[in-house]
Amino acid sequence: MTGSCAKRHGSKGKLGLSRLAVSVALACLGLAVFAPAAGALTRASVPRFYLKKPAKGTLMDVLARRIVFDARRDVATALGDVRITYGPYVLVARKVVYDRRKDKISADGYVEVHEPDGNILFADFARFDHRFRDGFARHLRLLMTNSATLKARYAVRKSGYLTTYYDVRYTRCSVCKLDDGAPLWELKSERAIHDERKGRIYHKNMTLELGGVPIFWTPYLSHPDPKHPRASGFLVPTASYSSQLGFGFGVPYFINLAPNYDITLRPMAYSKQGLLGRATWRHRVASGTYKVDFGGIRQLQPKKVAPPGDRKWRGFVRGRGQFALNSRWSWGFDGAMQTDRTMMRRYGIDKRDTIESKLWLTGLDGRNYFHARASHFRGLLDVDNSRTDPVMAPYVHYSHTFADAIAQGELIFDSRIYSIYRNDAHTPFATVHQGTRQTRSVMQLAWQRRMVSSAGIVAAPFARLRTDIYATNNVPDPAVPGGQRGSEVTSRFLPSAGLDVRWPFMRHDDLGQHVLSPVAQIIAARNEVKRDHIGNEDSISMNFTANNLFLHDRFSGLDRYEGGVRANIGLLYSLYMPSGGFVRASIGQSYHLAGRNSFGIRTGLGRDYSDVVAALAYAPNDNLRISWQGRFDGKSLSLSNQEVNASASYLGLTAAVQYARLQADPAHGLLTRQEQIAASASWNFSGNWRLFGGWRYDLASKSNVRRSIGIGYECDCFNFSLEYVQNFTSNADDISKNALFLTLEFKTLGGATVGGNVF
Repeated sequence: MTGSCAKRHGSKGKLGLSRLAVSVALACLGLAVFAPAAGALTRASVPRFYLKKPAKGTLMDVLARRIVFDARRDVATALGDVRITYGPYVLVARKVVYDRRKDKISADGYVEVHEPDGNILFADFARFDHRFRDGFARHLRLLMTNSATLKARYAVRKSGYLTTYYDVRYTRCSVCKLDDGAPLWELKSERAIHDERKGRIYHKNMTLELGGVPIFWTPYLSHPDPKHPRASGFLVPTASYSSQLGFGFGVPYFINLAPNYDITLRPMAYSKQGLLGRATWRHRVASGTYKVDFGGIRQLQPKKVAPPGDRKWRGFVRGRGQFALNSRWSWGFDGAMQTDRTMMRRYGIDKRDTIESKLWLTGLDGRNYFHARASHFRGLLDVDNSRTDPVMAPYVHYSHTFADAIAQGELIFDSRIYSIYRNDAHTPFATVHQGTRQTRSVMQLAWQRRMVSSAGIVAAPFARLRTDIYATNNVPDPAVPGGQRGSEVTSRFLPSAGLDVRWPFMRHDDLGQHVLSPVAQIIAARNEVKRDHIGNEDSISMNFTANNLFLHDRFSGLDRYEGGVRANIGLLYSLYMPSGGFVRASIGQSYHLAGRNSFGIRTGLGRDYSDVVAALAYAPNDNLRISWQGRFDGKSLSLSNQEVNASASYLGLTAAVQYARLQADPAHGLLTRQEQIAASASWNFSGNWRLFGGWRYDLASKSNVRRSIGIGYECDCFNFSLEYVQNFTSNADDISKNALFLTLEFKTLGGATVGGNVF
């Protein structure tokens, strides 16, 4: 179809690859030259400055109300609702003109370009010269995929690689606006120059406005363009304050050494202690990635830091990596070393109070699972003793689930092996003894089956054959001369079997669906033997609740084993409301029928009949949730342990309360009675403003643990919070009594938290 034919019809036309179609397609490509960049602000959100040419042979559709071709002047014009589709690109305008002799293309009237990455460019007018090497666009507005908007009064492209934007404005705010309709915050720059050869964007005279008020200005700023997202440059500054370290300030600097590795320098200057030199190295290899973070400081006033930080030189190194050997196997490492146990916590590098440095290997193939690791544990609290910190090398776990049913049930083979070493034997609690060396091998076959009768009774028989072998050195034992056992090899054969029976009853009424299920379980196992001959490394904690009433073995690990014959009975109830709410309740008790009981009295399982455990959860809707679980003495039925959790949300107010009371159990780590209450709340009192706070109180010692209060603002483009925190606990030189934290985040620009001890 020719241009004159389209004119005669006076209707929308559809063209092939005619001269006009090619011309307008080039116009579509040229318009994208002026796609402005949010890279002025954040690397990830910068759109491309050019469009890649669609694949050869891509068809082009041109729709317009009228198409005119002036053969004498060699000018083609598309008029009225022009829409050009060329591969993934779409150009919309009221008028598009191509002058073939002068090689000029003009698009006018509500110009709109849809880019394949999701960005949408709007302009009043655009013109291109010399086959799109140079050009001009007026009144630009770019809607980016990160929901940000960039505007420019006009843009000029010269020499084929330099594009200059004038009077640039950038914001992420689409909902948060001032009374006059202006965005809550806006970034303004006089000029933004994009050098495609260097892959950088340079800003001149840049100002950040918040609420219409300028809060930050810089005469110059540069950052990489989308084609060079890893270019070197400065990152967001950080600041802090500490009574021991003084004021701290640092500006990280990113150095791009290669496409697959880089280093970030993170120097931090402290007014009282000097310069902390720190760097982070990252490297991506064909099979995975790893990162190493390291640094050190020569403290100017070490005596002003409490022990163990009262030393001149302090430093650290930590690293982490993960690699794939193939589709089934992977390995990795994670570890840290430091000159003293509080160095990383004191300087805000790593807040953990226990560090496990480990090297691991994992394999998963169908029904087979394998995991091996070597670990070194280091306790960082002032009560920890490095000579009793263990090294575990190796730890190996292998599990295989048989594909074929055995006696119509599922059979699983599981094996776990570890070797633990420490310098000094250790007795952390009265009944927990740990030697200088222990190697353990546990292998077991576990079988289970599930059967449902015509009456709805669910029966699940199960059985387990387990064998243990221990090689130990210097396990503490007050009953032997010298207080420690020598080198020994101990073996145990521990078979068990049982049956779990449940009979659920259902009923529907106006309240909803009721499900009531009595549960009866009986388990027979060999008595736990030779307990004093081995160290307890993984079965120290014990908290008997409704959650573990029906477990086959209620110890948390494998070094202890629940023996004897016992029966567990209980009643489970659930109500499912039509509104989506629910009520869940359970109550039960365990009975030791024969054999030796493995538990002490304080666990709640030490008698022939256990304490009674119960739990209740109630959630009528999404705005209210209450849960409770408790343990009642088996003799007096007096309440011994309990936990309560409640949360509610109503009219902008959200609150949560937690309460816990645990009786002392020295044999399992609870040396004294634990009783604490904690509460937190947040109130949206005016639009996007909120007040928030928290409080934790130790009822056993009648003392505060932590208190906090703050104010914050949050919307679609900006977050702000100011929080005051009081901590009433400290450890060594890691002291944080009263702290103030200010957090600012300009979405798509970045943010920072500034704060520290105030006195």
